[in-house]
Formats: sequence, C-alpha cells, structure tokens
Amino acid sequence: MPIFYPDILDQQTPPRAFTYGDKDVMLYALGIGLGRDPLDERELNFVYEKALKVVPTAATVLASASRPPTMADQTASTPGHRRSELNILMLVHGEQKIELHRPLPSAGTFTAQTRTVGAFDKGKDKGAVIVNETVWTDAAGERVATLTGSLFARGDGGFGGPSEGQPQPHVVPTRKPDLSVEIETRENQALLYRLTGDRTPLHAEPDSARRSGFPRPILHGLCTYGITCRAVLQAITSYDPDPILSHQARMSAPVFPGDTITVDLWRDGREISFEARVAARGVTVIKNGLTVLRG
Repeated sequence: MPIFYPDILDQQTPPRAFTYGDKDVMLYALGIGLGRDPLDERELNFVYEKALKVVPTAATVLASASRPPTMADQTASTPGHRRSELNILMLVHGEQKIELHRPLPSAGTFTAQTRTVGAFDKGKDKGAVIVNETVWTDAAGERVATLTGSLFARGDGGFGGPSEGQPQPHVVPTRKPDLSVEIETRENQALLYRLTGDRTPLHAEPDSARRSGFPRPILHGLCTYGITCRAVLQAITSYDPDPILSHQARMSAPVFPGDTITVDLWRDGREISFEARVAARGVTVIKNGLTVLRG
C-alpha cells in the first residue's frame, strides 16, 4: 500500500497493555552483547536476576516482545481515512530516541500507544522518512517513557508530502573524543537479538538480505543503538543505568554481525555526545548521538 498524506498523521494504535519480566530484561542485555564474560560482575548484573539492572534502551523492545507493532495495527477515527502501509522489504531504522521519565523497573505492567507524528517525502526514487512516537503510561496514567523513532522507507517516496521540517540532529563536538570504547559483536548476534521481538527476515535469512540490497544479513539498527548505550554505561556511569535520562542517535550505515564497533564519546556536563564506527570497513554506523544524564 502507498503512503497517503496527510491521512498518515491521523494514524495511531489503540492503547495496549503489556507486561515484561526479568527474562525479557536479561534477553535484551544478552542481545546487545552484555554478559559475554560471565565473570565480569558489572555486566552480570544485567543478565542475572539477582539485583537485576535494566539497560535504558531496553525500552525499545520491552513493549513488543511478542510482536513489534506495525502500521497495519494503526487505525484512525476520521471518516474516509486512507490507511498507509510501508514496503517492509525496503524498510530500515533511521533514528531513535528514548526518554525515561523515571528509571525502568526489572518487571512491570504498563500501557503503550503509538502514533505517526511525521512523514517526509524525499522523492520517488529517494524514499520517505516516517516518524512515530510511542508513550508508556502506568496504572495512574503517568508517563513512564517516551520513544521517538524514524523509519527510512526506501521504497515509499513520491507520495506528495513535505520534504523539509524534520527535527535537526544533534551535532557532536569537533574536538578529539574524550573516550573511545571498542565492542566486538558476535557472528550470531542478530540471531540472538531478533528474539527480543523484531524477526524481520533481513536479519537472519541470506536470501532476504540480498533481496533488500545487502550482501548478507545485517545487525538490527536498534541493536547497534543499544550497543552505544552499553558504551555509555561502561565508560561514563560505571554500569549504573539510573542516571540516564535520554539516549538518541541516527543509524547511518549497517553493521554486519562479527564487526567490531568503536564508540567515540565526548562529555560536556550532563550531555554525552557519541558516534560509532567500524574501523575495519571505514564506515560510521551511528551519527549524531546524544545521551543526557539526570540533573
């Protein structure tokens, strides 16, 4: 189905209750590579239920462990509304931000609702950018987390929407990084990470990857995003997730399972800027990264 503008801005999912537990929290941590050394007690706290800690970016999967919501789940109350859907084979994650209004517990029941808040047309042969917002609330209706993500729909351009007006990305400092962290990914990391919810064949099936324009399956963009949060935990907060208020970044190039990711970090007070690169291939895979710590 094509994108219908401005109808797409009226699309949202119904409020949906969800529950997660310690198994979901630990699986996410394993999916971004924590616990590789089982004798490292700092990382063990994220993958073992005794004194369990939650990686802040786990918020990207905990509400959809059974099945990530898609645009097919979105509805609108406006009469005559034309529902938009995207070509899933040509879809990649563009940007992601999580804001935690309070630190996440290791288990809980909340309500999530997703709505489309932006649609930008890059041109018929250049694709489209779709921006969605998901809000978690607790039983009292208080906000727990706000997630804002953009999808680059490579096969859905030319729908007649605006080409400008997207939020400007964070600009990282031009000075030499204050810190750099190297994190190895495993050859089977995409196969493990997909168990957190996103089972798109692109990340597992060689033929699907080739049909999507990649030589082999790629790591989920949200996995790479989670790895950058892991780098902040390791280098900045001494593995304490509670100081992290928000974490945002733009996925700029794919990571192949087995790549070593170097995360460069700049600290300016409560703001931690970051970018990530795969030095062996000479590519920057995460740009415009920003973590904000609680005051």
